[in-house]
Amino acid sequence: MTQLSDTMLRRPEVERQTGLSRSSIYRQMDEGSFPRPRRIGRKSVAWLASDIDAWKASRPIAEN
Repeated sequence: MTQLSDTMLRRPEVERQTGLSRSSIYRQMDEGSFPRPRRIGRKSVAWLASDIDAWKASRPIAEN
């Protein structure tokens, strides 16, 4: 669900929050396992923070 106040994240911030590289993000998008960004300009995209949070919540937790 998208909220009007949902923060838009640019790719460097998505990389920091997910620990994924640029190529991993785009590969997983092609595989359908990572959220697609929204276009925010002619040459700019950003991801909804809620989409990234939902993706992170769906990931398995590593066991020690």
